[in-house]
Amino acid sequence: MTMIAPPAAHRRIAVALGVCLVSFTAFWAAQQAAHVSMIDLMVYRAEGAAVRAGGDLYALRATAAHLPTTYPPFAALLFAPLSLPDPALLRTLATAGNLALLVMLVRLSLKLVGHARVETVFWVAAPAVWCEPVWTTLRYGQINLLLAVLVLWDLTRRPAGGYDRWSGVGLGLATAVKLTPALFPMFLLATGLADRRGGGGGEPWLRHARGAAVVFAGATVLAAAVLPYDSWRFWTGMVFRASRVGRAEDTANQALRGILARFLHTPDPGALWAVCTAVVAALGLAVAVRAELRERRAWAVCACAVTALLISPVSWTHHWVWCVPLVLLLWSRGHRAAALGALLVFCSYVPWWVPHGTGRPELRLAGADLFLSAAYGGIGGLFLAVARTSLPTPAPDVVRVKPSRTGRTS
Repeated sequence: MTMIAPPAAHRRIAVALGVCLVSFTAFWAAQQAAHVSMIDLMVYRAEGAAVRAGGDLYALRATAAHLPTTYPPFAALLFAPLSLPDPALLRTLATAGNLALLVMLVRLSLKLVGHARVETVFWVAAPAVWCEPVWTTLRYGQINLLLAVLVLWDLTRRPAGGYDRWSGVGLGLATAVKLTPALFPMFLLATGLADRRGGGGGEPWLRHARGAAVVFAGATVLAAAVLPYDSWRFWTGMVFRASRVGRAEDTANQALRGILARFLHTPDPGALWAVCTAVVAALGLAVAVRAELRERRAWAVCACAVTALLISPVSWTHHWVWCVPLVLLLWSRGHRAAALGALLVFCSYVPWWVPHGTGRPELRLAGADLFLSAAYGGIGGLFLAVARTSLPTPAPDVVRVKPSRTGRTS
């Protein structure tokens, strides 16, 4: 019998998928060989157990490291099922789930930058699992990939300025689980107001922001109804205690606060951090809004993500899974040298090269170690500069095209 060869496209997809599966299998074997504890996953499991048992969520200290609960109460509600499997099975499920989420993140990132070939998803996911933010996310059993997927799903479903009944769901849920994504609804709000000031209606962006706010409020109210004491404690006190998350100067903290703490040799950068955060937030949002209004949504989304990571009190290296769409965007827009440089930094594990650990050596860094300890934050700042210069300047005599309610221009 004569065998009919599959189409060339199917062969390309099969080869790419095979390479991706080999890479994922090798990664899984490396994780097993390293005996990773998935310590953050165990904290989530303990939170879920506390919810089911009616315990005091924010008095909890989990694992041998005595780690506290830091997320909003709604996250703990979602973590309740994690207390049902035994730890070994939970680690397996979490690893498989995060690998699937990585594929989804790559797919949505490629969609964001306008690349539609299916096989590219697997070609990108295969090496992406080895970059430090992704590796560390899976090592700790973190939820960063889930949050990034929720945000990108929400912002790539419709064109810039488009909305429907589901707009804002992903952003609202992500913000209810962890507060860092809250900058995305603020970006949509700022875009709508800027559009309205420029003579447009601004309604698509304002409705999108309202949708995110409604979902966030609903999730928060649900958590308050189920966990009233914990919700009161979090929103009246714990939310303001950044020190609960960890030491500011820790080399893994690639936010502005961590960078300033190391450069100033102080555990609390204080007022200077507040001023720098306000400036970076304003500049970063301005870049994102300008990109959005010029129909450059990929630049807008990545600029907003980088800004959120920089101004957050703590942005651990594993929070920087946004390096995936960032590098893809730079590469696809012709900034090949910048893309390769960013890729090299995120795959080099460079923040861990500097002295860290017990004794707080990060407060005594000097010379090259200081700059190495700011690698991710530095890449973030450079990206915002590239994004700013990459945006077109509209001619003053061009009539502005306003989006219709369906997201199409009219």
